[in-house]
Amino acid sequence: MEPLYKPQGVEERWQRAWEEEGLYAAGAGARQDATFVICVPPPNVTGALHMGHALNGSIQDLLIRWHRLRGFDTLWQPGYDHAGIATQNVVEKQLVQEGTSRKELGREAFVERVWEHLDATGKTIMGQFRRLGASLDYSRERFTMDDAYIEAVMRFFVHLWERGWLYRANRLVNWCPFHETSISDLEVEHVEVDDALTYARYPFADGSGTLTIATVRPATILADVAVAVNPNDERYRNAIGKEVIVPFVERRVPVIADERVELGFGSGALKVTPGHDATDFAIGADHGLPVLTVIGPNGQMNEEAGELAGLTQAEADERVLAWLKEHDQLEK
Repeated sequence: MEPLYKPQGVEERWQRAWEEEGLYAAGAGARQDATFVICVPPPNVTGALHMGHALNGSIQDLLIRWHRLRGFDTLWQPGYDHAGIATQNVVEKQLVQEGTSRKELGREAFVERVWEHLDATGKTIMGQFRRLGASLDYSRERFTMDDAYIEAVMRFFVHLWERGWLYRANRLVNWCPFHETSISDLEVEHVEVDDALTYARYPFADGSGTLTIATVRPATILADVAVAVNPNDERYRNAIGKEVIVPFVERRVPVIADERVELGFGSGALKVTPGHDATDFAIGADHGLPVLTVIGPNGQMNEEAGELAGLTQAEADERVLAWLKEHDQLEK
């Protein structure tokens, strides 16, 4: 007998034997109708399992084995998740290291490369679960891009639609100009930065003076559709209901009252740009304002920006600031 226990080979052999005997299968050893089911939170195929998966998996395995011993009809459902943009990002980093990119590869070759990564990582994940001794029903392994899985999701969407629980509407999303795709709120890393406020004067359409707004994004002035002030702000009470002229594009827009405007921020008057700010989008929706978009999917100014089309946002900022200075509408 070996003086030390060496798990390599021994545990792998028993794990394979118990799987082949169906001891981990759904309903194995069931002595009652009561069921106990856990769907393993599908790990992302962006990489291998880590200690968090091991801890969570051990707790789930304990619960499954305990209920299996008590005669429950049990199922521990295995699977893994494609992770969308996160997986694409991993593959793109690999391509950069190889001196190429997804655009150089082309769509078909890039998709094939991603599938190769998914296949390799998925096998690694399932192998790690087996090394942990997890009593998953491996015969039911699922991937969130399996045809049957996608069909089930589509069927449920149809189910929701037929009952009137779905609706279609426009809303603002997080957008990555590099990947040119929307990004989940969970995938956005918020970073606080020190930024400079630009104070610009918007003339009243009736010639009675100006209204000063503050912004950190001068380029988006081109998409302004209103100026909002807090109804409790005595400074602007007489401005509500009037019209001002948006600099550069010289568009007449209304001055509206909205309690979401912060009295102590900037000048206390908020330029409303529903196409480029979440708060502005909400204000615009409540006041029935149009949505204008002057920044395209590639992060540059689009055709709606007129003469600034094709410029970067920084370049457009400079052009707008120059216009404000030239027309004596730049306060500071």
